[in-house]
Amino acid sequence: MNRSLRLLTVNGIDIRVHITFPLILVWAAVQFGTLFGSLNGALFGVVAISLLFILVTLHELGHSFAARMYGVPVKQIVLSPIGGVAQLKRMPDKPMQEMVIAIAGPAVNILMAFVIAAVGIAYGLNFTSLATSFSGSESATVAALISYIFMSNLFLAAFNLIPAFPMDGGRILRALLAMRLEYARATNIAATIGRIVAILFGIYGLLNGGLFMIFIAFFIFTAAGQEAKYTRVRHALDGFTVQQSYSSSAYRLQSTYSLEQAKNLTAYTGQREFPVVDGEWLTGYLTRSLLSEALRVNPSHIPVSSVMDTRIRPVTPETDLFEVQQRLVEESREGLPVVSNSGRYLGVITHQHIAELFRQAQAPPIVPGTSSS
Repeated sequence: MNRSLRLLTVNGIDIRVHITFPLILVWAAVQFGTLFGSLNGALFGVVAISLLFILVTLHELGHSFAARMYGVPVKQIVLSPIGGVAQLKRMPDKPMQEMVIAIAGPAVNILMAFVIAAVGIAYGLNFTSLATSFSGSESATVAALISYIFMSNLFLAAFNLIPAFPMDGGRILRALLAMRLEYARATNIAATIGRIVAILFGIYGLLNGGLFMIFIAFFIFTAAGQEAKYTRVRHALDGFTVQQSYSSSAYRLQSTYSLEQAKNLTAYTGQREFPVVDGEWLTGYLTRSLLSEALRVNPSHIPVSSVMDTRIRPVTPETDLFEVQQRLVEESREGLPVVSNSGRYLGVITHQHIAELFRQAQAPPIVPGTSSS
C-alpha cells in the first residue's frame, strides 16, 4: 500500500508527502497558537512549519541532484512529520561519491542561511536580531518568523552533520572510513559510533526530562542497526543475480483455471502466490489475498485471468539479486515471477530463495580435512 501522495515533480523527481504529514501542521497550529495565545499564532505555526519543510525539500533535492551527477537514479523524495528522505535506487559506487552526496544536503542549508539572512537584513534585522527575534517575541510577527526559519535552518544543517546514521554526518563518516577500510567494516564502525551517540542523547534526555531527545536517541539507535543490516545483506548479495537463486519448480496457474481450482491448488501446495501463464508465457500473478477477495465477491467458476494482477513487473535471470530483495520489501511481496528476455515464463524468486543464498554466502568456507560437527 502506498502511504504517500505526490505533491509535485522537480526535474523528474517526484516529491511526495506521507499521509501523516498533516499531523505536523496540526501540531504547529496548536503549539504556536498556545505560545502566542492567538489565532495569528496558530497561523504563524502553520506558515513556519510549511517554510521549514520547503527547506527540508531543498535539502533533499541537494542530495538528489548530487546523486544524479554520479549517475545514481533517484526514486523519489518523501516528506513525513519527522523530516524528509531522498530515496536512491542504489548506493553510489565510490566512497568519495557518497561523501559528496551526503554533504550536498547540509550545503544547501548553509546556502539558504545566507539567503534568509539577506531577507532579514532587507527587512531591517541585524545578525543579533536574526538569532533572537523569535525567542524574545511575544507576538507572531514577521521578524519572529524570519528568525525562526533562520535558526531552524541552521539547526537542520548542524543536526544532519552529527556522525550517526541516518543523518548525513553518519554517511560522511562511513565514506571517510571506507576510503581506507572494507565497506562493510566501515559501515559497522560508523553504526557503532552512531549507537554510542544515541546512548549519550538518551542519557541526556533521561537526566533532563527531554522526551524529544529520548525519541531522537531511539530513532538514531534503530537506524544505525538498520543501516548495518542493510549493508551486510547488500555486501553478501553483491555480484549475485536471479539466475543463481530462483526456482523453476514453483506451481503455476494456467489463465483458464477457475478460482475454485486455484483455491484447491493453494490448499494442496501451501504456496501463497502463483504466476499465471498462458502456455509458456506469463500473463499475470495471483496472491492468496487477491484470490480470497475474488472468491468473496465472484462465483468460483470464473477464470483466474479475470482477477489476476496484470501490473506486476517480472524480473529476468540477469537482474541484480539485491535489487530484487529491495523490491520484495518495498512492494510487500513474497515473490516475483522470472521471465526470459522474450517474456517466456521461467520460474519464481522469493524471500526464502534469497535468504538461503544469503546463508550460503555468509557461511565460512569448508576446509578439506575438517568436519562441521
